[in-house]
Amino acid sequence: MDARVLELFGSTSGHGSGGSQGSASNHKPGNGNGVISKKAGAKNKKARARFPRNFKPSNNTPYLPPEAEEGNIEYKLKLVNPTQNRFEHLATQMKWRLQEGRGEAVYQIGVEDNGMLVGLSEEDMRASLKTLHRLAEKVGADIAVLRERELDCDSDVPRKIAEVLIRKVPDDQQFLDLRVAVLGNVDSGKSTLLGVLTQGELDNGRGRARLNLFRHLHEIQTGRTSSISFEILGFNSKGEVVNYSESRTAEEICESASKMITFIDLAGHHKYLKTTIFGLTSYCPDFAMLVVSANTGIAGTTREHLGLAMALKVPIFIVVSKVDLCTRATVERTVRQLERVLKQPGCNKVPMVVSSTDDAVTAAQQFAQSPNITPIFTLSSVTGESLDMLKVFFNIIPPLSNSKEQEELMQQLTEFQVDEIYTVPEVGTVVGGTLYSGICREGDHLVVGPTELGQFHKLTVGSIQRNRSACRVLRAGQAATLALGNFDRSLLRKGMVMVSPEMDPTICWMFEAEIVLLFHAKTFHKGFQVTVHIGNVRQTATVEAVFGKEELRTGEKAVVLFKFIKHPEYLKVGAKVLFREGVTKVRESGS
Repeated sequence: MDARVLELFGSTSGHGSGGSQGSASNHKPGNGNGVISKKAGAKNKKARARFPRNFKPSNNTPYLPPEAEEGNIEYKLKLVNPTQNRFEHLATQMKWRLQEGRGEAVYQIGVEDNGMLVGLSEEDMRASLKTLHRLAEKVGADIAVLRERELDCDSDVPRKIAEVLIRKVPDDQQFLDLRVAVLGNVDSGKSTLLGVLTQGELDNGRGRARLNLFRHLHEIQTGRTSSISFEILGFNSKGEVVNYSESRTAEEICESASKMITFIDLAGHHKYLKTTIFGLTSYCPDFAMLVVSANTGIAGTTREHLGLAMALKVPIFIVVSKVDLCTRATVERTVRQLERVLKQPGCNKVPMVVSSTDDAVTAAQQFAQSPNITPIFTLSSVTGESLDMLKVFFNIIPPLSNSKEQEELMQQLTEFQVDEIYTVPEVGTVVGGTLYSGICREGDHLVVGPTELGQFHKLTVGSIQRNRSACRVLRAGQAATLALGNFDRSLLRKGMVMVSPEMDPTICWMFEAEIVLLFHAKTFHKGFQVTVHIGNVRQTATVEAVFGKEELRTGEKAVVLFKFIKHPEYLKVGAKVLFREGVTKVRESGS
């Protein structure tokens, strides 16, 4: 994201936001970049496509992008009666694709390696799917046909292609896990939508579906979320929804599901903005779902939430809710308004309106492959219109990080970010948060800090729970609650870290950051006080120096020295930082 994002933020109604380029970059291998495949016995790509008899390629023969050597998508022309050696090779290949997708792979049947849609006869398709079932059975995976379609080609026999989802929960995990942050203006229908998805019952139009999500009495009375709550939606190996409609407890959902979507329900009202920012920076969501009310369109904090997600580089998709309250023309006007905002400089997104199940499958795959694709769903939590498309999208969407990145994080020393602190009767002190790196087991000895004096205290991890069910081992990227027994709760606060004693953690009172001031009504200079968000750290800091300049104005870059005013913090070089002053927010990188 560059300074052109100013145009996105500058049009907000007095609420400033900001951001700058992050230090880390995700490089996804494209086609023809010389990536060497790790697939066992990977085949050499043939320059020319193989055509079955009776198939006449025409000038408008459709193509998919050529098959990538890495990733979880595999093209197969046909899988009819393979020899034993060929079968073993295909099984090894499937394991590789599942590993690349961290437990999920998509097979395109009837497609050449160069992406040409050739198609198969009905007989060959049935035989190929039967072979795929045998392969999945051999590697311990489940199979679900996402869609089949007939090709429009000059052939004597109808030819079909099929798209198949293969899912296998990794041996060291209970289920596949994705985190989705839910953003949007107040009264846009965020909590109601989550209530409908997780409870399995439609809303009555007066907010009944959201009541189970609220944590405080004033939230029930006002109907407005002020805190961060977590809700879960599961899918079994066949892609069927698992929620509270058939399961009485979270434990039952976890046992039945092979894939789990954890929704982080954030506040929409502007006065709870610090809570929303904390949810985005601390809980490391894989994706963000921006909910927009069809009858009000882009209003209130909608632009601000969109800008925050972009500044933190969280891929975003949009749900237009409450379509039952207005005419089709009003819904279309809201969608056009969103498309204009997404296309403008600074956003540079490619909107993709989802109007069928087929669109939802395509959207899920393209959204994961390209950060610029932004799917737009239009639905109703009262009538249930188009809700199934959103469920299909959640079922198929793969995790962003690949298996290699995950393994690298797991090999590092343990680092757990403390986001929540509780006292549970008969259990003692409990902390909730995310394991940033390493592996955490019951009985591990860690140190927690820093305290106001910059010290770290020793502690022992008791039991571990994920999604309210017991878990023995916690791996990098997973969120959980850890029981600490009789550890003194007064020594803990949000923003602390629990790390391996071998790490010898360093702390700081002052840090430097390269910033871009995206929106500010006045000038930014030495002596300014701002609220800083760095991961799970949230504290007031003073601007000690602006290097090379006396002051900063909107759109300008600089390296700035900050100093915390209350206590030192544990920071990592290269961390994404976001800060705000009053109604001003900025994001930097490099601590």
